[in-house]
Amino acid sequence: MQKNFYNLSIILPAMDETYSLVQTADIIMETCRREDLAEIIIVICDRSTKDCIAAAKQIEDKYSDIIPVTIHKQQKPFVGGAVQEGIAMAQGSHVVLMSSDLETDPHLIQEFIRIEKKNPEKIVTATRWKKGGGFQGYNKVKLVANCIFQRIIACLFWVNLSDITYAYRIFPKELMQSIRWEELKHPFFLETALKPLRLGVKFIEIPVKWQARTEGVSQNSFWANFKYFPTAWHVRFMKKSDILVSEPQPQLHAENAAGLQRSKLTGV
Repeated sequence: MQKNFYNLSIILPAMDETYSLVQTADIIMETCRREDLAEIIIVICDRSTKDCIAAAKQIEDKYSDIIPVTIHKQQKPFVGGAVQEGIAMAQGSHVVLMSSDLETDPHLIQEFIRIEKKNPEKIVTATRWKKGGGFQGYNKVKLVANCIFQRIIACLFWVNLSDITYAYRIFPKELMQSIRWEELKHPFFLETALKPLRLGVKFIEIPVKWQARTEGVSQNSFWANFKYFPTAWHVRFMKKSDILVSEPQPQLHAENAAGLQRSKLTGV
């Protein structure tokens, strides 16, 4: 398990975000110390819009002289595949899981880092349900369903966590690269909490205010949330030995990964 915090890899999956993607990078760069940041990895796909790719290139042009900026075209499908490839590429001691649409407040990254430096072996995760957090612009029906689901999952896994489905967390990279990930769609974000919990990893929750995105279209529909239940049930009763990869996975580098783009988007 990771014994020290050295720096953080920022993974930003992007499909139709433009100004919110740029603002996310700007806020992180403005509020965090340079030595605490290892890199920014922007993961795009075949469905990423031209404006989104242009925004990614804008970030690369603006910050590549300060911090390594990678624009990577994913090979695995869906958002879970995008994040998994970002994790495999990460160079920092820790990685952060967040969105590019400002629904995960980038101002919180500096607090994540501060806490993780004191607890480098733990996972620091944001919660909207504790005092100091909250929701703005969240569908009321979905809010009630979310509250019920959080309690069911917490009881199923015997944990006192209030926002297991909210995928805004900082992890030790070694942990993330040692786990065998199975989900490719949005249940992957739940998987990133449940499998570490089964392995006995400790979590620290900090409150955050959630605000609905103002651009782009969410790929996670209300009904898609019910797909989380089979994932939770599966992880709860799988063998711990099946959670970990059988042998360490080679780290993904563009210079030796055929067909993967790192830093430049030639041919995209």
